[in-house]
Amino acid sequence: MKLEIVTSPIGAELTSIKYNSEERLHQGESVLDKEGKVFWKRHAPVLFPIVGSLKNNTTYIDGKKYQMSQHGFARDMVFDIVNISEREHTYVLKYNEDTLKMYPYKFELYISYIIEDNKLTIIYKVKNLDIRPIYFGIGGHPAFIIDLKNNKYKVEFENAENNIKFSQLDAGLISYKNNYINNSLMSNNRCIEIRKDTFSHDAIIMSGLSSRKLRLYENNIEKLEFEFGQFKYLSLWSKKYAPFLCIEPWQTTADYTDSNQDFILKKDNIKLEVNGEYKCSYSIIFK
Repeated sequence: MKLEIVTSPIGAELTSIKYNSEERLHQGESVLDKEGKVFWKRHAPVLFPIVGSLKNNTTYIDGKKYQMSQHGFARDMVFDIVNISEREHTYVLKYNEDTLKMYPYKFELYISYIIEDNKLTIIYKVKNLDIRPIYFGIGGHPAFIIDLKNNKYKVEFENAENNIKFSQLDAGLISYKNNYINNSLMSNNRCIEIRKDTFSHDAIIMSGLSSRKLRLYENNIEKLEFEFGQFKYLSLWSKKYAPFLCIEPWQTTADYTDSNQDFILKKDNIKLEVNGEYKCSYSIIFK
């Protein structure tokens, strides 16, 4: 049994995960729908320095206006290679003229992928190189191959989730409404079935989880175990009829619909002091 990965300096993104020679990661632009259109061009983007969307794609830092598209700029930047070996891939993105136009903080962002037997651990590390505290959000967005045409899938949490909170998106922003997302998504307070219509109203965003891991089943056979450690939010997402499922650990979310767009006051934003270092990680165990 062997786990192999391929990564790209563009976004420090995973582009392939093969377990026992079987591809397990969505293959982006090579996967087309019946009309020959790409379902989703990405594989497993890194979300930084925001998760989700800003209100009007705009935020204010120290009174100055900045614009960023959904999920931030890191996923489209070219990272420098720190180390590439059979068991570890590590990249770094350092602030530059382009990042400072969108985000005025000086930082280094390290992304590491560590293989240990059938386990892949993804580590995010942020260093504050500025002369003031910096603020950011961060999250993962890996897309795993599924086939809903012939198979049944479900996500099962390790614990019964009696106090889970579901958040609803309204034009990409977190809404205070909750018209269609509720605990009826879950059976036995533990399982979410993945169907063709599961994501008809966009992502399922969850917080308040007592579980720190989940399992993905295909026809009641476990395909992977996903450990999301200290992440505050967990999101599930796909596109209509798409052959993939994204399991996304987030520390922050999109702006709320009533956001005042002040980045420092953005809900859940991480504050990192001068010379500080922030680290978080998640792991996937393939079966």
